Amino acid sequence: MTKALVAPIRHHSRHLMRELGVLNSALPGIGLSSSAVHAIVELGFEDGLTARDLSARLLLEKSTISRLVKSLSTKGLVSETPDPDDRRAKHLSLTQEGRASLDQINRLAVTRVSAALDRVTPRDGEAIRDGLRLYAGALAAARTDTTPPAPNIRTGYTPGLLGRIVTLHARYYSALVGFGQAFETTVAAGMADFLPRLSNPANGTWWIDRDGDIVGGISIDGEDLGDGVAHLRWFILDPDLQGSGLGNTLLETALAHCRTQGFKQVDLWTFSGLNAARALYEKHGFALVEQKTGDQWGKAMQEQKFSLTLST
Repeated sequence: MTKALVAPIRHHSRHLMRELGVLNSALPGIGLSSSAVHAIVELGFEDGLTARDLSARLLLEKSTISRLVKSLSTKGLVSETPDPDDRRAKHLSLTQEGRASLDQINRLAVTRVSAALDRVTPRDGEAIRDGLRLYAGALAAARTDTTPPAPNIRTGYTPGLLGRIVTLHARYYSALVGFGQAFETTVAAGMADFLPRLSNPANGTWWIDRDGDIVGGISIDGEDLGDGVAHLRWFILDPDLQGSGLGNTLLETALAHCRTQGFKQVDLWTFSGLNAARALYEKHGFALVEQKTGDQWGKAMQEQKFSLTLST
């Protein structure tokens, strides 16, 4: 499988480099070399980097960085300030002209990327984002002979959490069973009501961070059912991660929270036909206790209630 992918990936990589203008001595519309553009962007992210820092970030030899910094300084785009603790080091900053160049770079880049994304579907746009991230990470791992970092499970609110979890639900269940607006808005409304209640220690939410992207999550609402019963809600995983074991880890994390908080029971509602999810629930001791037909999601479905009795 790997050998069969090498040739097409090489082909598309060459095509990408040509479309980006990397083969030109100066990038179109900017008038600076690719390395100069990358240096300006890095200094825009973090002021005061040294030549050594730029060498590490741009993966360029020190001599190349030295010539690059000299060129940018001559053009009036970068200023150098000696490090008071190390005479050999100089901190680099963008000048006013350098900031203007950075603004131009960002405007052109945003315009170009936006124009390209306008020609594909939103899902294809996300595939492009994820593909570039995965390929860049794999190249870095191969270069350093390391393994790409595994996704991390984090807890609590983070900006974009609501939108991302709702998006994962909407797209997954739209493809699976044809749910539409009614399902998406119901999920969004429920989670929007829940998140402000995270200050209550009975409640909790956990999400999977993969290089800054939220690719799965689970929540425990410890208030809405009452009587010592926790409500397991919004359990979702990016389809690319299904079978990775991360869903199992998320569920274990949520159940550990329930035990710590002293709940005597955990309930969840799902739909018939989700065999993989049902197998996971039953693996952890959940049992089907109720089944009924409901249309609250905008489409008649066989809804199932599973319950888990926690040992005291």
